[in-house]
Amino acid sequence: MAIRTSRESDDDVLDEAHEINVTPFIDVMLVLLIIFMVAAPLATVDVPVELPASSAKPQPRDVEPLFLTVQADLSLRIGDDAVTAHALGAALEARTQGDHSQRIFLRADRSVSYGELMETMNLLRRAGYLKVALVGVEQSP
Repeated sequence: MAIRTSRESDDDVLDEAHEINVTPFIDVMLVLLIIFMVAAPLATVDVPVELPASSAKPQPRDVEPLFLTVQADLSLRIGDDAVTAHALGAALEARTQGDHSQRIFLRADRSVSYGELMETMNLLRRAGYLKVALVGVEQSP
């Protein structure tokens, strides 16, 4: 609140100024605008990345690992048995005796698109199998 003194009257009464000072508000808004202008480009993930091949030590497998394979023609196989996408849940239930905590090892041909691989993972999730391990070719360091 600002106070203005008036010298025009003889009784020296102080008058209040009924004006809003917006300068601090504008300063704060400009600082926030600059912060968001600097931070917004940092939040995007448009950086092209070439991922390296893994040379990590192989992890120990289960006694009887269950492999789900996506072949180049997008057909599915559990172990050596062919299965359709619609019958995948039932076939997994039969192979695991209903144990949804069992890890499924997912292998895919190199020519299978990322979208098709994600669709297979969605089928596994819908069937209740959330532990999925992706299998790749082991390379020497």
